[in-house]
Amino acid sequence: MKVVLKNLTKKFPSRDKKSKAEVTAVDNFDFEIPSGMLIGLLGPSGCGKSTTLNMISGLEAPTSGRIFFGDEDVTDVAPENRGIGLVFQNYALYPHLTVHDNIVFPLQNLRGKDKLSKEEMDKRALEVAKLVQIEDYMERKPSELSGGQQQRVAIARALIKTPLVLLLDEPLSNLDARLRLQTREEIKRIQQKTGVTTIFVTHDQEEAMSISDLIVVMKDGKLQQIGKPQSVYDEPANFFVAKFLGTPAINTFEGEVKDGFLYIGKDKVLKADGLSDRKVFVGIRPEGFVIDEKGPFKCELKAVEVMGRDTSVVSTHEGMLSSSIRSIIASEDRPDASLKEISFSLKPSKVHLFDKETEERLLF
Repeated sequence: MKVVLKNLTKKFPSRDKKSKAEVTAVDNFDFEIPSGMLIGLLGPSGCGKSTTLNMISGLEAPTSGRIFFGDEDVTDVAPENRGIGLVFQNYALYPHLTVHDNIVFPLQNLRGKDKLSKEEMDKRALEVAKLVQIEDYMERKPSELSGGQQQRVAIARALIKTPLVLLLDEPLSNLDARLRLQTREEIKRIQQKTGVTTIFVTHDQEEAMSISDLIVVMKDGKLQQIGKPQSVYDEPANFFVAKFLGTPAINTFEGEVKDGFLYIGKDKVLKADGLSDRKVFVGIRPEGFVIDEKGPFKCELKAVEVMGRDTSVVSTHEGMLSSSIRSIIASEDRPDASLKEISFSLKPSKVHLFDKETEERLLF
């Protein structure tokens, strides 16, 4: 099911009693979510991603704009009639019911022509339980399950009504690191098997990039960039997106384009053909550094951290905006930690320039 958001805006009254100004949580959001895809809605806390999800689900009414499922305008349709499955950060399971009874609960409220027999409900419950691999726990109570298993029950309950759209709001936040990794792989497998259009809200960029077909990056209620995860990482639209995506984070600097070259501090580090002379912000991905004795980018070496396959080189430079520079290199190229200075050449594809006023990316 295709989901289309047209000029979607949500404003809330200000909490400041002295101010009558409204707070804009989502600002003129315009986006088409292709049918059958898993979309990662990504951004820092307070960016409006959960509010957007709540408007798609019907839990929040938009201040303006429209929401379409396929060709049907569902903006004013009640949540229970939209054909959605919703999974929250907290599992919201009924503690006194078994896994089986939690899963079938949405079907027990069906009336009229939609009403199902007990046998049909049991059959559906077993099908979705097998899909999420909890069929052996149907008679247990939620308290007898691990966090990951409880989350699977919540997903099964959302899927049992065969929703047109599956909405997941920070579904992995309550899990430990290992369970989070395992469960996100399960979510991707389930989505691919069912083919249901899925919108996955998270502030964890690694989570979003690992399982999403497309990611939507938000900031302060505004859409920043939409694209395939690797494309957004490789070609960030602006300085915010570049800084938000990536682990370790992109290294940031103040720089200057002069006479067709990029300068960071006094170092003439790279050709910048096609750009006029100007002050810029510079972003260099950690994997964009190559240790080179004759390299133009000269830094003060602070530490060498061995991470097994890779080595993290920590250094500083007069032009940096962050507290340190982190470069990821192959372990066989590990430098001598006793050195005071280290020189790098840079991979042009891993260096991004941004206008200092607009913070939009500059192509060179």
